[in-house]
Amino acid sequence: MQIQSNFSLKNYNTFGIEAKAKQFVAVHNVAELQSVLKNHFSEKKFILGGGSNMLLTQDIDALVIHIDLKGKKIIKEDDDFVWVESQAGENWHEFVLWTIDQNFGGLENMSLIPGNVGTTPVQNIGAYGAEIKDTFVSCDAMNIATQEMKTFTKDECKFGYRESVFKQEAKDKYIITSVVFKLKKHSHIINIDYGDIKAELAKNNITNPTIKDVSNAVIAIRNTKLPNPKELGNSGSFFKNPVISKELFEKVYAKFPEVRHFEVSPTEVKVPAGWLIENAGLKGYRKGDAGVHKNQALVLVNYGNATGQDILNLSKYVQKTVFDKYGIAIEAEVNVI
Repeated sequence: MQIQSNFSLKNYNTFGIEAKAKQFVAVHNVAELQSVLKNHFSEKKFILGGGSNMLLTQDIDALVIHIDLKGKKIIKEDDDFVWVESQAGENWHEFVLWTIDQNFGGLENMSLIPGNVGTTPVQNIGAYGAEIKDTFVSCDAMNIATQEMKTFTKDECKFGYRESVFKQEAKDKYIITSVVFKLKKHSHIINIDYGDIKAELAKNNITNPTIKDVSNAVIAIRNTKLPNPKELGNSGSFFKNPVISKELFEKVYAKFPEVRHFEVSPTEVKVPAGWLIENAGLKGYRKGDAGVHKNQALVLVNYGNATGQDILNLSKYVQKTVFDKYGIAIEAEVNVI
């Protein structure tokens, strides 16, 4: 465990933004994390996971602690379910594929989401009709100030749409070190009603899909829409899908009856941000090396040498253009640093 100074974070954020850390250290177990936090108690700290849900707009004048805890295991099972624990530093997609290889169902719709396991509860990540909260049991987290461990139950995490306690009252107070999921061993619930999964399965003449088939379909869809961060810098979906009041939706619908939408409650409607951005004429829009992806308007990309500020300026332009046309405010899902 070595602390390095003036460390480049270009390879530690999926946008591929060049930014420097004043100091940098990778920790590989709970004991190392406790030691770093204790020995650098008074220093400003920045916790780094997979670097997939952040936009660096400046150098980090702090000790950057990279959470690189690895390992996964079955901690309990019965006839129907298995409880699997993953360490925070495990790559999310690789973990999902591992569960599918064991025929454990529940995570397949969230295949190919970038990032590490430890950050998934923070955002309550989700895709194609599934969210972390659907299979989440608990997570262990370390109190940054005291180095004491705490187990957060599902209720204590206060999950919402791309929301959790870790973005609210527990923000910057805890570091998640491991997560436990409860997955099905058989009689899997196949969820293919969201997005293009049905069409992808039909294209491959699959009428009775397995969880592996669903995962493969999601991977194929995401590969056509979402660029590989190793080839084109991005952070996946940059914006949240806005949930608006019925009243506002009815005003929008009166002017734009073709607007895509999903009713989420008797008083609220979700409108896909990607649809709003695309139909505001911004799909494929580019300014310098910062751009809106040509295949998925929800994704902002770095074509090579964009700075974090370039990407941020583009995001603000997208937000203003959408609001001016539809009167709907879209929020960034990505954390701007």
